[in-house]
Amino acid sequence: MVDIESRSGNPATSGGNQGSAVRGRTTIADGVVATIAEIAIRETDGVHSVGKGASKALGAVTGRVSGSSGRGRTVKVEVGEKQTAIDVDVEVDYGVPIHELADRIRTEVVDAVETMTGLEVVEININVFDVHIPDEDDEDGSDDADSGRGGSRVQ
Repeated sequence: MVDIESRSGNPATSGGNQGSAVRGRTTIADGVVATIAEIAIRETDGVHSVGKGASKALGAVTGRVSGSSGRGRTVKVEVGEKQTAIDVDVEVDYGVPIHELADRIRTEVVDAVETMTGLEVVEININVFDVHIPDEDDEDGSDDADSGRGGSRVQ
């Protein structure tokens, strides 16, 4: 979690209030940074899914539920006072140049996180754990029909 102090005064003007009186404190939770990064990643063309296994399934559900807890998060973040580092596991669409996709992910995440939080993103580690092949989803159903024809191949 990070605290950001809001200060009064306009640095472009001289004279008047030259002090830096604190007007208040803004706290940004780690989960907020993770959510911003996850949305930016999911919206990047070429990313099929974010997270692996149970965290992937939970992320798909919690991603649609506002106010969900950070348990099982698909994006891990480390937030300091002024900087943040992000780790993410992604499944990419087949045919997408992975090195170019990784660059686009980094650009989208940096833009979103830095714009929305004011934190500097110093590192984004991307683990590409799988490639999604569109026909694989359909083949699962067709294998069942083929196996019903003659039973097993060997007797």
